[in-house]
Amino acid sequence: MAKNICFLFLCLMAFFRCIAQESTIISGKKKLPDSTVQVNKKLTPDSIILVGKKVITLSEVVLNNKLNVPAFINRIKSDTSFYKAFRNLYILNYTSINDVRMVDKNGSSLATLYSKTKQVRDSNCRSMQVLEEQATGDFYTSSHQYNYYTAQLYAGLFFTVGLVCGEDNIVAGKEFSLNEKSGIEKHKEQLKMLFFNPGKKIRGIPLMGNKTSIYDDDMASSYDMSVDMDEYNKTSCYIFKQKVKPGKEGSVVIDEMTTWFDDKTYEVVARNYSLSYDAGVYDFKVQMEVQMTHVGNRLVPALIRYNGNWKVIFKKRERGIFTATLFNFH
Repeated sequence: MAKNICFLFLCLMAFFRCIAQESTIISGKKKLPDSTVQVNKKLTPDSIILVGKKVITLSEVVLNNKLNVPAFINRIKSDTSFYKAFRNLYILNYTSINDVRMVDKNGSSLATLYSKTKQVRDSNCRSMQVLEEQATGDFYTSSHQYNYYTAQLYAGLFFTVGLVCGEDNIVAGKEFSLNEKSGIEKHKEQLKMLFFNPGKKIRGIPLMGNKTSIYDDDMASSYDMSVDMDEYNKTSCYIFKQKVKPGKEGSVVIDEMTTWFDDKTYEVVARNYSLSYDAGVYDFKVQMEVQMTHVGNRLVPALIRYNGNWKVIFKKRERGIFTATLFNFH
């Protein structure tokens, strides 16, 4: 009997030892000592840190790279490389392939424009040559004016009419202005502000302006934020992503933005962003993708993609897709 009791006792000890060993395994990983767990609460893969009121998730590779995150966030807030890249277009020669498509709610084509243009810069002035052009549907009116305000927006961004002189690529002190603009022209200018300078406060728009400054602490509670590292077009980059939290969509204009920053120069290498806004009298929902390249030491946009729709009161909703491919810079 005593032998049986001892044998039973040893079996129970072995059983509980197995249970204890199994309990130290979580998702295939052994449980670490308490002191290590406390350290890992601060520095785990995909660690979460606080910068001001911004809660930011860091990937393991970013942690290993010892990125100074507060300094990085300050660089992002003050970045002008994205806007300057577009202003560099004012002072360069380049060729552009323009593909603009207007579609209905089912995605069927209503009107298109496919053209190849060349910008010529000479004596502090620039002009544009149309090398080839094909238009379908009602892209143009009978007087050869743009029949869609999406087309007007595109033309305002990438086309030049006549001779334009006295421009430069300086961004310091430059601000978009809504002065003397109203109606559709004002709405187009607002979208241009968002395209060229996303994340910055827009002055002169009482309801929208404060919703665009996504790097400010006042907006921190509306976004999930993360920093990662990877290559983009053979350039090692820090990837900063902000995405609106569920239920916060009505308090923001920029729903999501992912930016690839060169990890040496901190210039913007690429940016994808989604915008939406509803002011009653007009609304829009837009997705943008921008890829950059270098011409000497100048950063310029090489590819711009747009997919969106917007509506102004008393006008039909427009759904447009466009791609601008820029090359042969000099």
